Amino acid sequence: MATHTMRHDAATPSLARWLIVGFISGALSVVIFHQGAAAFLHAIGMTPRAPYAMTATAPFGIPALWSIAFWGGVWGVVLAAMLRNLRDGAFVVSAVIFGAILPTLVAWLVVAPLKGQPVAAGFVPAAMIIGPFVNAAWGLGTAIGLELLGRPQVPRVRR
Repeated sequence: MATHTMRHDAATPSLARWLIVGFISGALSVVIFHQGAAAFLHAIGMTPRAPYAMTATAPFGIPALWSIAFWGGVWGVVLAAMLRNLRDGAFVVSAVIFGAILPTLVAWLVVAPLKGQPVAAGFVPAAMIIGPFVNAAWGLGTAIGLELLGRPQVPRVRR
C-alpha cells in the first residue's frame, strides 16, 4: 500500500483578513526587508543615508522609521488588493515588481517634490537605483508575510 501526501489548494481568505495581513506584512517588511536592503546599500557605500532613522518627520514629529513603516502598511494593503488572485511564484514575483515600480514612482514623482527634493532622485543613476532596490525588497517581504499569514493553512491529507 503506497502512502503519499496530497495538498489541496488553499482556500481564499476573506478580503478583510487579506487586507489586514497586507497592512501588517507591509509595515513589518519595511522594518525587516526595506531597511535591511537600505542597510546593505549603506554598508557598501551606495547611500549616505543610514537605515532605521529615528529623526522626526514633518508635520507630526513621528520618527522616520515609524512613518515609513506606516506607509509600508498602506502600500501593503494596495499590493494585497491588486495581487489577491495570484498564487505561489507568480504572486511573489509580481509583488517584487510591484514594490520596485509603484512605490518608487510615487516617491519620485509625488513625495520628493512635496519635500522639496529633486524628481526621480535628480536622474542620477546611482541614486535612482536605491528606490527600486529597497522597494523590491519590501515587496518580497510583504509577499512572504501575506503567503505565511494571509492565506488559511490547509492541512495535508495523508492517504
